[in-house]
Amino acid sequence: MKVELRNTTRKLCVIGDPVLHSKSPVIQNAMIEALGLDYIYLCQPVPRGEAHLWLENAAYAGYAGFNATIPHKEELFPLMDEVDEFARRAGAVNTVCIKDGKYYGFNTDCGGILRALADLGADPAGKQVLLLGAGGAAKGVAVALTGAGARVAVCNRTVKRAEELCRIDRSKMTPAGMEPNILCKLAEKSQIVVNCTSLGMERTGADFDDLSFVEDLPPGAVVLDAVYAPPETSLLKKARETGHPAANGMGMLIHQAILALEHFTGAAIDVEKAKAAALAALKKETGTETNQQSGENKNG
Repeated sequence: MKVELRNTTRKLCVIGDPVLHSKSPVIQNAMIEALGLDYIYLCQPVPRGEAHLWLENAAYAGYAGFNATIPHKEELFPLMDEVDEFARRAGAVNTVCIKDGKYYGFNTDCGGILRALADLGADPAGKQVLLLGAGGAAKGVAVALTGAGARVAVCNRTVKRAEELCRIDRSKMTPAGMEPNILCKLAEKSQIVVNCTSLGMERTGADFDDLSFVEDLPPGAVVLDAVYAPPETSLLKKARETGHPAANGMGMLIHQAILALEHFTGAAIDVEKAKAAALAALKKETGTETNQQSGENKNG
């Protein structure tokens, strides 16, 4: 990958604590090169609680903007001069544009899930969604889905956390546990399943004990797993075996990055060209296919 530096080159980065594991620089620099943009994307560790100091430094250092990951998304929210609707509803910012001394906050995680579902041919409007998990990732997904007109059943092992998440929109969201019988009953009337738990993720040692609920999904229901390492989880394998369109979380990651780049540059991005460049760069780094739908997935 080659990113040329000029005196006019504008700086972007991702901040977090920790952040050195982030794939954002790989994805963004690959897209920047493919699209011929005069930007460079870096990685900047920022300790918890110091986002306000970073804002001052970023503006002084001439950054055009930056992305934020854990633990800064909610910390940044009240520091913005303006936020978009997704960020307002989620109470979290993952993309910040700096212009004329002001900070503009966006939440592209929300748009990323909608574009990833569109890749699977799924429109959430009027659909029933089975959302697994009630953590930070699930919050952005819930905001996006309810905003798009879906009804969402939030299932979590600790029901109290599911109840807290449902405060986003009590008219469209209902809390539930994750017992097999509950999941099976909810799956019968769900057209979309989104997993936002860490179940099935590499190096966690945790996975679903029972995936029978996938067999109860109606024909044509789609399954999206926010996990992307490994490329095919046990959930995605089960979805493929039962004939359901399914994909891992790499599409969500890349789409939110594309949306962020659109905010940074203020211009529409060639989505297919950007996505192809990001996937090629990630494949080169990891040596594996990273964003195949599970029916076509190739491991290694």
